[in-house]
Amino acid sequence: MTEQCSFGILNIDRLTEALALVRDVFNEYEAPEYSDEGVQEFMRFIEPEAITKMLTENEMQMWTCEDNGKVVGALAAKREHICLLFVHGQHHRKGIAHHLLDQMIEHYNPSAITVNSSPYAVEAYRRLGFVDTDAEQTVNGMRFTPMKRVLSF
Repeated sequence: MTEQCSFGILNIDRLTEALALVRDVFNEYEAPEYSDEGVQEFMRFIEPEAITKMLTENEMQMWTCEDNGKVVGALAAKREHICLLFVHGQHHRKGIAHHLLDQMIEHYNPSAITVNSSPYAVEAYRRLGFVDTDAEQTVNGMRFTPMKRVLSF
């Protein structure tokens, strides 16, 4: 699967498409686990203006996976912290998240990576080498488990 995908830093012209993917995947897999407050909090975070500002000010970086010209995966990070990692449902368990994570690691070269995983994604992050660092928490309606992956080079 990943052989036919192209991976790279987001072209800002594709941000709308990438955020539509994030929103759609969130609504399908994650929103059912969240309160209305949590869904609204997430939607505020992915507002195009806010994401554009973080990207243009180099506060955040985003990578995408495109399959036949369509964005099917996206990872956004603030240095060693993953803020967003979403892959279209038809492309789950095909290595896309792993390759996006590799792009992030290559770019930032961190000694460790952290993420606040949604309930839905905890097992996926464990398969990517992350371990829980605390119990599940809820902040502003957002349920998450803090996780970390230590990298050894």
